[in-house]
Amino acid sequence: MTYDLTALRAQVPALATGTAHFDGPGGTQMPLPVIEAISAALSQPLSIRGDGLPGERNAETLVVETRRAMADLLGADPAGIVFGRSATQLTYDFSRTLAGTWSPGDEVIVTRLDHDANIRPWVQAAERAGCTVRWADFDPATGELTGDDIRAVLSERTRLVAVTGASNLLGTIPPVGEIARIVHEAGALLYVDGVHYAAHALADVETLGADFFVCSPYKFLGPHHGVLAARPELLETLRPDKLLPSTDGVPERFELGTLPYEFLAGTRAAVDFLAGLAAHRTGSRRERLASAFEMIEEHEGTMRDRLEEGLAAFEQVTVRSRAARRTPTLLVTLDGHSTVDAYRFLADRGVHAPSGSFYALEASRRLGLNDTGGLRIGLAPYTDSEDVDRLLSGLSAFLARKG
Repeated sequence: MTYDLTALRAQVPALATGTAHFDGPGGTQMPLPVIEAISAALSQPLSIRGDGLPGERNAETLVVETRRAMADLLGADPAGIVFGRSATQLTYDFSRTLAGTWSPGDEVIVTRLDHDANIRPWVQAAERAGCTVRWADFDPATGELTGDDIRAVLSERTRLVAVTGASNLLGTIPPVGEIARIVHEAGALLYVDGVHYAAHALADVETLGADFFVCSPYKFLGPHHGVLAARPELLETLRPDKLLPSTDGVPERFELGTLPYEFLAGTRAAVDFLAGLAAHRTGSRRERLASAFEMIEEHEGTMRDRLEEGLAAFEQVTVRSRAARRTPTLLVTLDGHSTVDAYRFLADRGVHAPSGSFYALEASRRLGLNDTGGLRIGLAPYTDSEDVDRLLSGLSAFLARKG
């Protein structure tokens, strides 16, 4: 298998500016086919979904085909694909809906490793329902969250466990499959924040055991909106608030208002672009995606090794990302230096590596970094060795400064 990095980078117009992007965990740059798909959708008739006029048919086609594309990406049923404005919005919507099935004394588990978007909605919904929130901890020394950490706070009253598929701050990939078995044995549901995970590994919702899996296409070369995958039969049991005249069908009953058709077009194109990275493969889109993600993981792993080797040469740098299994995302702190200053110094040199806690407040606090966090270096499918070397060179220059 050949990973044609040069061809990939040539398809991403934003890279022509010369910036070395290490901000992938916050959002990736779009390839030209995705941009063109959005433009094409807006350049043809579009209206409310239907089967009559061209605009109705175009809208219907975009929705149906994008559900299929996301189902292929996530190993899910197209009838269980829900679109929303963002992963955060979808999680809030589902937390309110699920809380309607809870009773005082029930328990909900959240983890200190998660992005706040998979913590606060559940905490707030539990409080309104009179439920108890229990916190699963992770090991700050290793960044690991284990099944035993979940089991330690699980009980017969647990109704739902919310866990990350991969930490957007540290890159830690918890053993979600093992956690799912533990959660289901207790009779609870598992809600997985797959936003960071889906950007670096081919998800399989069924294998992971996630009852709900949420992600964001703009983390994997697509446009800004959210996608949730669940079993259609599970969705059928839930009754969200909705407008009286809107359909009660699944998954549409969870999609409030008119969908952003042009963004769906971009998401479908992003999935096809990723599948197209495996140009040597034939077979289904899912099979081509599996091959493509194998190459992406190998490439990103090589770039991470190069980055980690370079960082190890700096005595002032502490790498906080230490889990055995993790994405190519590193959180680092700098002894005697502000990571905000480092971010600005690098930015002046065309290297984008942001500083902060990135909404993973609980994780940052558990690491002893308060709400400040650190410098997050996130690799993407288009990161090349020159990008890595530019970051290391810039960091070297920053650390060599006096005062």
